[in-house]
Amino acid sequence: MMSDYHLSTKTLRPVLVKLGCSIALGVATVFAMPIVSSSLQPVLGTHSVGIAHAAEKSEKPKRSTRRTPAIRAKVYEKLNEAQMAADEKKYNEAIRLLNELRDKEGRNSLNSYELANLYNMYAFIYFTQEKYEQALDAYRNVVKQPDIPEAMELNTKYTIAQLYFVKEDYKGGVSTLLEWFKAKQALGEDPGAGAYSLLAQGYYQLKDLDRALKYIEVAINDYTSRGKVPKEQWWGLQRYLYYEKNDIKRVAAILEETLKHYQKKAYWLQLSSMYNELKMDSKATAAMETAYTEGVLDNDKELINMAYLFLSQEVPYKAAKVLDQAIKKGDVPATSKNLELLGNAWRQAQELKKAIPEMEKAAAKSDKGELWSRLGNIYLDNDQFDKAEKAIENAFKKGDLKRPDTAYLVLGMARFNLQEYEGARKAFKEAAKSEKSADYAKQWMQFMTKELERQEALKDG
Repeated sequence: MMSDYHLSTKTLRPVLVKLGCSIALGVATVFAMPIVSSSLQPVLGTHSVGIAHAAEKSEKPKRSTRRTPAIRAKVYEKLNEAQMAADEKKYNEAIRLLNELRDKEGRNSLNSYELANLYNMYAFIYFTQEKYEQALDAYRNVVKQPDIPEAMELNTKYTIAQLYFVKEDYKGGVSTLLEWFKAKQALGEDPGAGAYSLLAQGYYQLKDLDRALKYIEVAINDYTSRGKVPKEQWWGLQRYLYYEKNDIKRVAAILEETLKHYQKKAYWLQLSSMYNELKMDSKATAAMETAYTEGVLDNDKELINMAYLFLSQEVPYKAAKVLDQAIKKGDVPATSKNLELLGNAWRQAQELKKAIPEMEKAAAKSDKGELWSRLGNIYLDNDQFDKAEKAIENAFKKGDLKRPDTAYLVLGMARFNLQEYEGARKAFKEAAKSEKSADYAKQWMQFMTKELERQEALKDG
């Protein structure tokens, strides 16, 4: 699982804004259900176009062919006054001014465009107060008005779809968004990559993963075809959907592309994980090493994992260097297990003088004999026979040895080199009780017997 690599969980973050901005939902590095956080900025037009919502910042509304009535000066002034109150966060005052305009002028006396702008301002204030249902009702009233500009009607419908997403009513959001798509396409207008990504998010939440993948790829391809870098969260959703299809190769390719533009630790860890699943061990190690070199591996599990990857690739020196530096800096705790791993890494790297102190510290922290047995073996390899003997004796005192027969072999060889022949013979006899070590122990006893005979012959000579 990708989550096994300590991926930090993030959320989808839709943002609704007024006149010139839009909701943008995205799946971050990790794939999670959305928690909404939103902001809204009101703008009142300075001419008869009035207040409207835009689906994309760069979108230019198509010129309406409808005959739209103008906003009268006295109505404009009241709307502007209400907006100024809203700008100052005097929402009750703003609502009072709107109610006054509605009641004094009378709904029947306000023309359709004036009513559309009135409801639009209500919607903005309710949304700002997180009264989403009331905001939705107000926006619905906007599009009910006849003879409003097509651009205003379209953009308000898009905003309604966005509000459904804010309310986590994804079925309503997708349905409304599809209506909006149909209207846009009827006008010969491109909905835009942002709208396709929003639709993909909706289908993702409805667990229609095939449609979600279809539309997020439309959004990504739209950007890449124009030389633009797709949004980070778009790639996040795309790779999640391929991961659900168990297309690990495609997930790895998406991560490779993402990392060209968005350098984050989580992506390196995920890429290493995908390479592992693909049995591409060297690439998995290389991905982690890049993250390590960049200094983004910052917890003990990640650093220890890095060391294990180096050991698996038979580069123990790098594993030892990673652990040594991490333990000295305090990034990895100096536990018996971690010190043993460091000692073994140094040993595999043929750095016995560095391995021994680490194994000594590891053994001293352990309440079991196993580490003392391994330490005795290292002492023997380093021709420190007296220390090897003491370490093995200590191992037997502590007990809990996995292979006591091999410990007896080490003890026998250490004593032989110390010319403690009787003690060596006893140790080899104990080792010979195990089928796994019997032949080797007997060979040593035969060798020792011949060696003693040779020594006696030299004396007689």
